Amino acid sequence: MGLRMICAGILLALLSGCATSGAGTEGGCAAFRPIYTSRADVFTDGTAGQLLAHNLTGARLCGWTPAG
Repeated sequence: MGLRMICAGILLALLSGCATSGAGTEGGCAAFRPIYTSRADVFTDGTAGQLLAHNLTGARLCGWTPAG
């Protein structure tokens, strides 16, 4: 009986970790949003490149589209 319970527990733990939809499966797309700027913002070239990389990655992975 002990081994059967251990195997059932392991199986349950493995199966519960395989969710592919529902709450908690959105990944980074639920936690991050595009970074918007205004004409008044002033950035270094490095910061502008990082913002662009962030937004392009979000567009590719999460389907972000330009606001407008």
